[in-house]
Amino acid sequence: MKNWVEWHDAYDMPGSALAVRLEIVVGHVADAVTSRAPGAVRLVSMCAGQGRDVAGALDGHPRRGDVTGRLVELDPANAAVARRLVAGTALQVLEGDAGHSGAYEGAVPADVVLACGVFGNVTDEDIRGTIAALPELCADGARVVWTRHRRAPDVTVDIRRWFAEAGFRELAFDTPDGLEIGVGVHELAVPPRPWSGGRRLFTFVWVPRS
Repeated sequence: MKNWVEWHDAYDMPGSALAVRLEIVVGHVADAVTSRAPGAVRLVSMCAGQGRDVAGALDGHPRRGDVTGRLVELDPANAAVARRLVAGTALQVLEGDAGHSGAYEGAVPADVVLACGVFGNVTDEDIRGTIAALPELCADGARVVWTRHRRAPDVTVDIRRWFAEAGFRELAFDTPDGLEIGVGVHELAVPPRPWSGGRRLFTFVWVPRS
């Protein structure tokens, strides 16, 4: 079984794919918070891990006090780290299954949604289904920040198309030179859909790289 606490150690290795990815995500999340109208900004993070992306984006951000919402993480040790990192904010860390819509009850519609570290660990069918469901989790004009590796077969091509089909407009897609990572930002360009809840969005799986 993969140790998801040790997996986070690569974030502390300068130049590693995870460290580079984190820097890009932090910038996009900070921009997403800045882009929202004055007032509360609701944020939701799926499979939040240790919450380093959210904590980094809010560190020193002038609208840190505006951000509310929920980070969902199943691993107890990672959830504990996330709670420490977002202490002093209005964010809640829920230790639970991010793949079930019940984890977001009461925290949506969100202005900023993170799906980082998710799409590389679920089936293509679940990726497409999750993207199709995102308009129910999103407020009007919400931004979704997501990640996915670009190893062959490069599913990011399909992911970007699925976002378009679900009514999202692409704002950014970063592919750092020499690294097989992709970071995307999409903005909801159609009216949000009413929240239905009560269903499974995805099942988190991990397949060892050969």
